[in-house]
Amino acid sequence: MAESSTQGSKPDVSATQWMTSKQKAALVVISLGADKASEIYKYLPERDIEELTYEVAKIGQSTNSQVEGALDEFYRLCLTHKMMTDGGLDYARNVLEKAFGETTARNLLDKVTKTLQSRPFNFLGQADPQAVLSLVSNERPQVISLILSYLDANLAANVIANLPEDKRLETVSAMAKMDRVSPEAIGLVENEMKHKYDQIITSEDNMNLGGLDFAADVMNNMDRSTEKQIFDEMNKIDADLASDIKERMFVFEDIMSMDDRSIQRFIRECDAKDIVYALKTATDDMKALFFRNMSKRMADTITSDMQTTQHVRLKDVEAAQQKIVNLIRELEDQGELVINKGGGGDDILV
Repeated sequence: MAESSTQGSKPDVSATQWMTSKQKAALVVISLGADKASEIYKYLPERDIEELTYEVAKIGQSTNSQVEGALDEFYRLCLTHKMMTDGGLDYARNVLEKAFGETTARNLLDKVTKTLQSRPFNFLGQADPQAVLSLVSNERPQVISLILSYLDANLAANVIANLPEDKRLETVSAMAKMDRVSPEAIGLVENEMKHKYDQIITSEDNMNLGGLDFAADVMNNMDRSTEKQIFDEMNKIDADLASDIKERMFVFEDIMSMDDRSIQRFIRECDAKDIVYALKTATDDMKALFFRNMSKRMADTITSDMQTTQHVRLKDVEAAQQKIVNLIRELEDQGELVINKGGGGDDILV
């Protein structure tokens, strides 16, 4: 695929093809001017500054074609970097091939890929904000600001927003005041964080395997006869475990999937105070479902009590919801109502 043409005059690629990367970088720095170049220097390691300054000092005269060629390559690399970080490798390759042709696109992607792989804290590039928060939460603000300065701005903002307020302010201040940091210091912090991050990921992976919630999800998708058989046997061996799994098999929000007749059945057995508390954090749809399945008199009473009952603790709301869930499970065991669930073993006569 040939390189596509662009409007206007095209930089002379041949003018810089024999120049080293450092010489091209020197041309870019010179083109920016002293003020902007000094701003860039703040973010470079001392060794890079020394080498770049040496190239700037010895470059002498340069042609317009050389300057244009260096700036054009710099622009393309910046464009490639942004597309890879924002849209991913495949997206960047697709756009670059259409704009510059296969050969140039491949060269640009190779250069930027190497840069990204060598960038400090690269292992956090696609990390979950919660994992990064766990990693840095106990570090000093100066260390946190160093790590976040290498991350995507949205990810860094998410992490800062969830830090304790005192540490949040100190971190932002440290980030604003950050000056040049030696590569050795960055390397030490990076190695330590990499080790801690691997431990966090390993720990989270282990925590997410199996467990009560997973067992409850599996049981929810069994037919009721198999479920009963398993729980009957489990109750003989470990009644507490059977109870723990049952509590997780049906949650308050699952009432939305029940039929009206079953909802009317358990409402008749509910304590009115439990309904008032349970509906405090419920969605409008959930409230409407309850009110639709009770008498107008009861609905008016519950509504009035909800308006006058203030400052209810969340744990009391959750306790009331759990009492209703337990009642539903008891009525289901007695065959008084039906809980909709997966599995194909239920034959319901209507």
